[in-house]
Amino acid sequence: MREVVKRYKKVVALNRFNFEINEGEIVGLLGPNGSGKSTAINCLLGLLSFDEGEVEVFGRRVSPDDMDTKQRIGFVPQDLSFFAELSVTDNIRYFAGLYEQNNAKRDEMVREAIAFVGLEKYAKFAAKKLSGGLKRRLNIACGIAHRPEFIMFDEPTVAVDAQSRNFILEGIKEMNRNGSTILYTTHYLEEAQELCDRIVIMDEGRNMASGTLEELIDLVDPTEAVHLFLTDPSDAALKMIAEIPGVVDVSEENGKTVIMLTPPGQHLSTLLEELKRHEIYYTSLYSELPTLNDVFLKLTGKALRD
Repeated sequence: MREVVKRYKKVVALNRFNFEINEGEIVGLLGPNGSGKSTAINCLLGLLSFDEGEVEVFGRRVSPDDMDTKQRIGFVPQDLSFFAELSVTDNIRYFAGLYEQNNAKRDEMVREAIAFVGLEKYAKFAAKKLSGGLKRRLNIACGIAHRPEFIMFDEPTVAVDAQSRNFILEGIKEMNRNGSTILYTTHYLEEAQELCDRIVIMDEGRNMASGTLEELIDLVDPTEAVHLFLTDPSDAALKMIAEIPGVVDVSEENGKTVIMLTPPGQHLSTLLEELKRHEIYYTSLYSELPTLNDVFLKLTGKALRD
């Protein structure tokens, strides 16, 4: 997507939005509700026209009538998109049939999709009889049954239990290992950190930043916060801590000492060794590394889940 603009009357949903994904990647598209994630996906799918810019998938301009390209794309929407009265098998058969007319090949696709999402025991169940987590699995099966090369997931784990969430995330990893390129939209930070090779942060229709988690954290002058309760928080002890390599700030907050280290993740062991060497004792300690939410907060002034 290059310099894409999408307007809804006076609202600019995509504002010179730029985005790319390479074959074999899992790329996370992060942003709060209303940031433009779903609009960007609909433009990539050819479901939504746009006012300016260019959108290409597999090196071809996106067109609503380009069935050859659509055959290679899968989409798992946030809203459940299947027929409540049909069985699991019949739902998947319907969606596979949109791309494959050969009965034998279509039936093979259905069997593969059911097995992939672990719904073998529920194949004859009406979709409306499934639990929330199983409905999410069926939603995925309907979107991937035709074996697409490029799969877009729009918030696939919304309102599911922890077991179903883990199952879905492991399934996405397996699809990627099998060769699928994945675009994953979410505002769950831990999912993006677990899944994605690269992350794009968007807000108000713009690409605010993109890169690996480490590259994004480097954008915001990151520090690691070490919180500990010293048995003797004397001025001498605090002065000694401030001179330890990697320490950039030492402060006291309600009887707790907060030590800021930079770069994050590289100086904690040195800090502990120096505390021991100088006989500076503490009763408890925990460390906070910078997160995607810190990055987003620095870039936009709001939290990812706002």
